[in-house]
Amino acid sequence: MKLNATGLTDRRLWAEKGYAVPSFDREKVIAATKQAPIWIHFGAGNIFRGFPAALQQALLEKGSSDKGIVVGEGFDYEIIDKIYAPHDDLSLLVVLKSNGSIEKRVIASVVDAMKCDPSFSTEWAAFQAAFRNPSLQMVSFTITEKGYGLRNAEGVFFPAMEADFAAGPATPVMFLSKLTALVYERYLAGKLPIALVSMDNCSHNGEKLQLAVQTIAGQWADRGLVEKGFVDYVSNPSQVSFPWSMIDKITPRPDAKVKASLDADGFEDTDVIVTDKKTWIAPFVNAEEPQYLVIEDMFPNGRPALEQAGVYFTDRDTVNKVEKMKVCTCLNPLHTCLAIYGCLLGYTLIADEMKDPQLSKMVNVIGYVEGLPVVVDPGILDPQAFIKEVLEVRIPNPFMPDTPQRIACDTSQKLSIRFGETIKAYMASKTLHVSDLKLIPLVFAGWCRYLMGVDDEGKAFELSPDPLLSHVCPFVAGIKLGDAGPFDEILRPILSDAKIFGVDLYKAGLAPLVIQYFTELVAGPGAVRNTLRKYVG
Repeated sequence: MKLNATGLTDRRLWAEKGYAVPSFDREKVIAATKQAPIWIHFGAGNIFRGFPAALQQALLEKGSSDKGIVVGEGFDYEIIDKIYAPHDDLSLLVVLKSNGSIEKRVIASVVDAMKCDPSFSTEWAAFQAAFRNPSLQMVSFTITEKGYGLRNAEGVFFPAMEADFAAGPATPVMFLSKLTALVYERYLAGKLPIALVSMDNCSHNGEKLQLAVQTIAGQWADRGLVEKGFVDYVSNPSQVSFPWSMIDKITPRPDAKVKASLDADGFEDTDVIVTDKKTWIAPFVNAEEPQYLVIEDMFPNGRPALEQAGVYFTDRDTVNKVEKMKVCTCLNPLHTCLAIYGCLLGYTLIADEMKDPQLSKMVNVIGYVEGLPVVVDPGILDPQAFIKEVLEVRIPNPFMPDTPQRIACDTSQKLSIRFGETIKAYMASKTLHVSDLKLIPLVFAGWCRYLMGVDDEGKAFELSPDPLLSHVCPFVAGIKLGDAGPFDEILRPILSDAKIFGVDLYKAGLAPLVIQYFTELVAGPGAVRNTLRKYVG
């Protein structure tokens, strides 16, 4: 079985092997979409193929839409050349359910996948034309949280952004500049309305996107490179909106066991590719079954009827409550805890960590005892039911090939939201006390211990990519297992950094406990396990 348009013609063969193939007329969808596109998505990776693309496929299957999605990749062009192009923009979605069953579906909602860069003139012209088309309703994004940054850790614009500010919309290099240049095309076409929808897994994602686009537009206007009216356009929500959203679905790197299973079926396109930019991707996407997408319903030019595919559309306040529930308490902090200690204890599968009595108890306490008291019920999703599913179904799913090493990526960018918001809520509460937080500080101490790049047996391991490693690792570089400290002055630059933790841990009163834990974690080989036994039980 070949994953391309020709290969899908023998529907009987696919059905015999248990693969669902699209029932709609894809050629008609492609033609209709190219004539009048409604949805462009930037970020062609696994989460898009495993979730938003599948949502639009559901609408196509129901007859609720006759349009597909145009996809752009503005960072890793190998994804287009090596994954989309050879397979006629088709993907195979492999859903790994917690009961061991597997659902295999060919996703055919993508009608075109292109590299988004002016250096690819034909593709760039196609994006410009699509943005000038009145039919376009929404542009969505899965470009990762760090994709929205314009400045470095010191708050200074990146040199590449400064170059884009000076060059203007004609020759943008950075992705957000390219996006803003395309939005400028829509402005020139008659100030046509559009919704720019971040679907990235970060707090206030719409606000981050809005700030970036408006900053770039302002810089260009200040230099006389665009009209002042363009700034007004991107600042008017009735013309350009930036809905907030909360997305939740785990789509880890392509797994060897899944590949072997597909090979056994006779599915021929299972080669896993690691691009030069370290993207792990394959013609198939392996994903968990649970999925949630909540979007602020603010679309000035209309939108696809994604509520028919299970998407929640609501107001901004509700999106914010759902996002805080998930990112600050019910999922993301638990993942980060398991990522840090999983790396220290030599785990390579997140599900296996839930069989570890200390780690399982630790995330249960952090979730139910320390985190849940500050959660505001969003109404559309029940926090108790959500965290129960996370701890009893999702994370322990033995068929999900997710790793602590993957989740440990960019931890310095996650701690402030995943734990800092809870600490702030405790500090502001009249009934809760920061001193009652015992295991969240143990996560912080574990992260400082993780930065040493040495596991609990004393073996070196590779730290996962993180933009702050070069800044924070030197502080702990001189510490060896068996050192007794004192560590206060060594750790002070880290623990006092409110950009990392959301708060200055000294001002919050948590730094002494973090240092105490850290001292015990570095006492020698086996100290991590001993410390967990002592404080978690």
